[in-house]
Amino acid sequence: MSDARVHLFGIRHHGPGCARSLGAALAELAPDCLLIEGPAEGEALLELVDDPALVPPVALLVYAEAQVQDAVFYPFARFSPEWVALRYGRGAGIPIRLFDLPQCHQLALAAEARKEAEAQAEESDGEGTDSEPEAPHAEPDGDPLDWLARAAGYSDGERWWDHQIEQRRDHTDLFHAIHDAMHALRDELPPRGTAAQQHREALREAWMRRQLRAALKEGFERIAVVCGAWHLSALSQLPSAKGDDALLKGLPKVKASAAWVPWSHARLASGGGYGAGVESPGWYDHLWQHADDGAGLVARWLGRAARLLRKEGLDASSAGVIESVRLADALAALRGRPLPGLAELDDALGSVLCFGDPTRLALIRRRLLLADRLGEVPESAPQAPLLRDLSAEQRRLRLKPSADERELTLDLRKPTDLERSILLRRLSLIGIAWGSGGQRGDGRGTFKEVWQLAWQPEFAVELIAASRYGNTVAEAADARARQRIDESLHLGEIAGKLQRLLHADLPEALDYALRRLAERSAVSHDLDQLMATLPPLVETQRYGDVRGTDAGRIETLLHGLAERICIGLPAACYSLDDTAAEAMVQQIDTTAHAFGQWADTERLADWQQALRQLLDQSGLHRLVAGRTTRLLLDANALDPEAAARHLSHALSPANPPLEAGQWLEGFLRGSGLLLLHDDTLWQLVDRWVRGIGDDHFTELLPLLRRVFAAFTPAERRQMGERVVAGGPSASVVMGQNEVGFEREAAEAVADTVARLLGIGG
Repeated sequence: MSDARVHLFGIRHHGPGCARSLGAALAELAPDCLLIEGPAEGEALLELVDDPALVPPVALLVYAEAQVQDAVFYPFARFSPEWVALRYGRGAGIPIRLFDLPQCHQLALAAEARKEAEAQAEESDGEGTDSEPEAPHAEPDGDPLDWLARAAGYSDGERWWDHQIEQRRDHTDLFHAIHDAMHALRDELPPRGTAAQQHREALREAWMRRQLRAALKEGFERIAVVCGAWHLSALSQLPSAKGDDALLKGLPKVKASAAWVPWSHARLASGGGYGAGVESPGWYDHLWQHADDGAGLVARWLGRAARLLRKEGLDASSAGVIESVRLADALAALRGRPLPGLAELDDALGSVLCFGDPTRLALIRRRLLLADRLGEVPESAPQAPLLRDLSAEQRRLRLKPSADERELTLDLRKPTDLERSILLRRLSLIGIAWGSGGQRGDGRGTFKEVWQLAWQPEFAVELIAASRYGNTVAEAADARARQRIDESLHLGEIAGKLQRLLHADLPEALDYALRRLAERSAVSHDLDQLMATLPPLVETQRYGDVRGTDAGRIETLLHGLAERICIGLPAACYSLDDTAAEAMVQQIDTTAHAFGQWADTERLADWQQALRQLLDQSGLHRLVAGRTTRLLLDANALDPEAAARHLSHALSPANPPLEAGQWLEGFLRGSGLLLLHDDTLWQLVDRWVRGIGDDHFTELLPLLRRVFAAFTPAERRQMGERVVAGGPSASVVMGQNEVGFEREAAEAVADTVARLLGIGG
């Protein structure tokens, strides 16, 4: 730097070696001002860095207030150089400036770029791509360090930086060397990224120079500048402010806010799409903790791997750990490395502790290299009211957020578990999928629920966006549920939401949904919608008491729906084509199941009477007629003799075979047990099948295959055995010495088949 008052420290974001060297360099320099690459919106929150309750990994969340989804995160781990600089600056009591281009401008630029891309996509008939705000520190192209790595004989820039910088113990002249290397790269490499990315980078660096000039103008004598190493060349010389001012003139702007939010190691990994991420945050965290441990650094890491394998029930002896340490040290010496790095550790683990099994090594990489942990934010940190309410609920119910996926089994008979279930379901209603599943577990009854929990840092953005619905989780869930009810176009959609509202203990939203359902069902003449509404209502009414919630208010609505369905069913089934008949049968099945589950004998009798009316109706599609007969028979609303008469009439030779086959399909759908246990029905079906002519049989074969394919393998096997045995009228049954079939005819068939197969007579 031409000005001796400015000291540049180029770092790689989230590098423990850089962080350690930076801490030593700052202590030696004792600066009176600190400029750190970061968003100016976060400066007001820097006093929380002193709070011991702010535990990394954490992130500064900056979002546009008018469009909360437009947001970016600035993550910090305890091994991040920026975090070390912040801690030093706060401890030294010196001014700290976050001097990157403010996100109020960057978010506005990203929004403009997105609108422009959408307009271009419309002009090109939708052949465009969505543009999203770029993550801070994102590199527009591949890692430029790869060039230095190849020149030094390394496989990639990550390995080169790891060995040359992160594992370095002497920081003397380190930052001068980084400056020279980055300056050479920027001079030699062509411009990176698209024109838009290059323009954004130019704006950022112009703003950094402006802030640096401002610090110099204030009279600071020892200004420490901590920034990504790539920007060093742009800050080494301060050209005339006129050019930077012209470039920055007229920047668009939005109103932006910032907050501290918990982050996770997994979100620091480059494999997750984070542009400034590192390959192995778990390893870097290990380096940060144990860098002064000498040879113990490697032994500790391999010991952790062994404990992990043992925890998973895999062999990992102490002797194996010792051999792994020796092998890693030997590999590092052979490769000319100062200490074993990830490549050497992976090779040692794979050869010794993993016995060459790639799945074991993958487990270690997933658990140790990511070492997923979730940071913590103090209660005193500024938060949206909705976030604060959720934090209070999490503490009250002892549901601590964790980045690791874990299973949670709830017993709804216990008040705390019931409240936990309610909280998870309310969050789901506002779009926060902290818990998935919620299915009943293996316990008896319906009081067990099994959830899979995994907290994602991005939920903070979604919660801030959901704050427009309310300041508490209950208020937001209630308002969002009402909005979705108003947006529902189908009665079944509203009815399907009732159980979710009941389980989320939102009585006011439930009342609102019931009113809307009653209003719309009263004027609806669409029987399909009315029938689709009944099952979820019955389900809601059934399980309301299990969760201690009064569902009696649903009964009146159910009575009205049932009456209209029973009255309208015969007319709705008149003159249906094959497609409409199939849809109607599915609806009748679902509705019949709902009436069966509903503990109301009077309404069930009305439904069965409506089905009997169908059987007497002329022009009824045969598929519907067959299914109706079967449903009445299963419900004991039709005696077996009457069912046999209906079947005999439907399968009469006077009826077209296709219509008879459709009736049989409806009658047998779902289960073949009736045929196996009723000789009369078996004989009727058997005679009908035997009487089908060759031409009609070919036409009916796909239909018959569809009918019998729906039976269980056990049912099909028993039917086959019964056919082979000749049925109850045969001389003997299968398994005895005498078989009732024509032997000469069978031998003739066997001879023909043998000749066709080429195996002789």
